[in-house]
Amino acid sequence: MARRIKPEDVQVVKDRASIEDVVREHVTLRGGGVGTLKGLCPFHDEKTPSFTVRPAVGYFHCFGCEEGGDVLDFVQKIDHLTFAESVERLADRLGITLRYDETGPGTRGGRDDGQTVPTGQRTRLMEAHRVAEEFYHHALLDGPEGRAARAFLRDKGFDGDHARQFMVGYSPNSGEALARHLREKGFTEQEMVVGGLVGRGSRGLYDRFRGRVMWPIRSIAGDTVGFGARRLYDDDRIAAKYLNTSETPIYRKTAVLYGLDLAKKAIATERRAVVVEGYTDVMAAHLSGVGTAVATCGTAFADDHVTMLRRILRDEAGRAPARVVFTFDGDAAGQKAAMRAFEHDERWAAQSFVAVAEEGQDPNDLWLRGGPEAVQALVEGAIPMFEFAVRTTLAPYDLTLAQERVQAMRAVAPILAGVKDAALRPEYVRDVAGWMGVDPSALTVEVQRSGTRRGDRGRPARGHPTTVGQGESGHGGSGQEGPPAPAPDLTDPVQVAERNLLQVALQYPLAIFAEDMDELPAGQLRAPVHQAVWHALQQAGGVWAADGLSAAAWNQAVLAQTPPLVRPLVHELAVAPLPTRLDAETGMPPTVYVDSLVLRVRLAGLEQRIAATMGMAQREPEGSPEARRLVEELMGLQRERAALKDRMS
Repeated sequence: MARRIKPEDVQVVKDRASIEDVVREHVTLRGGGVGTLKGLCPFHDEKTPSFTVRPAVGYFHCFGCEEGGDVLDFVQKIDHLTFAESVERLADRLGITLRYDETGPGTRGGRDDGQTVPTGQRTRLMEAHRVAEEFYHHALLDGPEGRAARAFLRDKGFDGDHARQFMVGYSPNSGEALARHLREKGFTEQEMVVGGLVGRGSRGLYDRFRGRVMWPIRSIAGDTVGFGARRLYDDDRIAAKYLNTSETPIYRKTAVLYGLDLAKKAIATERRAVVVEGYTDVMAAHLSGVGTAVATCGTAFADDHVTMLRRILRDEAGRAPARVVFTFDGDAAGQKAAMRAFEHDERWAAQSFVAVAEEGQDPNDLWLRGGPEAVQALVEGAIPMFEFAVRTTLAPYDLTLAQERVQAMRAVAPILAGVKDAALRPEYVRDVAGWMGVDPSALTVEVQRSGTRRGDRGRPARGHPTTVGQGESGHGGSGQEGPPAPAPDLTDPVQVAERNLLQVALQYPLAIFAEDMDELPAGQLRAPVHQAVWHALQQAGGVWAADGLSAAAWNQAVLAQTPPLVRPLVHELAVAPLPTRLDAETGMPPTVYVDSLVLRVRLAGLEQRIAATMGMAQREPEGSPEARRLVEELMGLQRERAALKDRMS
C-alpha cells in the first residue's frame, strides 16, 4: 500500500525549515535589497547573480533559468529527490518525526513497500551504516587483514587514494567484528539486524558480511543505505561472488544506483547517463573523466531505475533528447543484459545507446589496458540501442540463405512493431531491410502481421512519456497537464504595471487598499497569467485577509488558489525586486507608487471596455433601445475614466 506523509506534517517541515539556511549550503548569498538575498544560481552557469531568495516569504527564484519555489522545491531540485524524499530529508535534519497515512494516494516517488519507517528509526539506520562504512574503510587501509583486499584493488588498478575517494572497505573475517563495534557505538541489536548489517543466529549476533571487499551504496542524497561485497577467499561460506545488502526499511536494490550520489550533478548538467555493470567499472569510468557513470546493485536495470534517471536527466517530451549509454560485456550474458535493457527503451524520451568494446572488455579492463582515453572512446562510440537489439537478433542467421532471411525477418518484426512512433517506424524498417538485404515492402508485411498478433499493444511512443505530475500540499500541480499560458508581454507598459501590482499584492499586500482590489475584476488585466494570479489573490480573501498572516502564510494561501501551471509565476513574483525604494518609515512601497499602478491598470481595463462598448453601439440601429442602453453605459464608463484621470493628476 502506498505511503503518504500526512499533510499537516509536511506543513510543519515547511514552516520550520529555513530556506536561507538550506540554500546557503549550496549558494553564497549576499544582500540584494530589503528582505532579499542574491547569489549565483546552482541550477545553471552564470557570472552575474540572478538567483534570489526572500526568507520572509520562503521562496527562491532564478531570473536566469526560471527555477523557483519553496524550501521543499529547492531540496528536490538540488538533490534530485522526489517530493516525499525531500520532506523526509528535511525532517531528519530538523528532528521531526513524520507520520504516514497508509490509505491515501502516494506522494511523488514515495515507497510502495508496505513498510512504515519512522523518521527516527530511518535516521538511526543510516547512522549505523555510516559508522559501518568508516569501520570497513579503516579495516581496508589500516588493518593487517585488509592486505588481501588491497591486493585485489591493486590488481584492478586502484591505489589507496582511489579507495579513499570511493570509501571502499574490507569486512573482517572474524564474524563479529562489526557487531562488536556497533554495540560499542551505542546501537541496539534490533537496529543492527533490521538494517541488514548483522544477523542473529543460535549463538548470537554475527556480521552479515565477512572477508569481502566492501563498496558503500548510497542514496541519491548521499546517505549510505547498504553495501555491495565482493568475495576474496575460495573458502568463503557464501559461494556468490557478489553479495548485496538484503531489502531493509532504508534499502531497496531497485531504488538505488551505485555512484548516483557522485554522478547526479554531471548527469543533470550534461543530460547524459552511462550505465555500467559493476562497482569497479563505475570507479574506472569516473577516474577516466566519465563522471556520469552509475551501476545497478545486484539486479537488472528496472523500471524504477528508468524513473530515477529520467527525473535527473529532465527527460521530457519537448526538450532536446537526453542520452543514456549502457555498457555491457561482449559475452552472451552481456548481450542478454542489453536485450533486457532494450525492453525499457520506449519508456525513455531520451536516446538510448549501447557500448560494447571490440574485445568485450568492461570499463575497468579498458582503463587498465588503455587508460582514460579507452574508456572515453568506448562511451563516445556507442551505437543506438535499437540498432544493437536488431543486430543482436539477426546475428544467429545466415542472411545469404533465402530461408534464413525469412526467419530473420520474422524474428526482428516484433522489435519493429514495438516502435510506436508512426513517423519513425517506416524509417527503421527501411534501415533494417538494408542491413538484411531484403525488400522493405516484404519486411513491412511481417511487421504489420506482428503488430496484429500482439494487438498493437505496447509501450508509449518515444517522446510522449505517460508520466503525469502529482501534487501534495500545493506541490507539483494537481495531476493535470496542459499547454502553458502565454507569457506576459513585458514590452507593454500596462502589462509591466500589472506585474508590479501583483508583486506588491504578494510581497506587501497591506500596501493596497482593499477597495481597489474589489473594484478591479481579474478579467480587466491584459495578460492571462496575470488574470489567474489576481483571481487567486481575490479567492484567497483579498489583501485584507493578509492582515495578521506572515508573508509565507499569505503566499501559501494565494498559491493554494492558483492553477498549477501558473504557480511558478507566483514563486517568481513573490521574490522579484520592485523597481522602487521602500518607504523608510513603513518598510512598504510608497503609497503614491502603489496608487499609480492600480490606476494605470484600472484605466487600461476601462479603455478596453470603452472601445468594446463603442463598437457594439455603432453596430446597433440608431435610436433602438439597445443602442440607447449602450450609449448610456458608454457615458458612465467615460465619467469613470475622467474620475480615474483626476486621481492620477
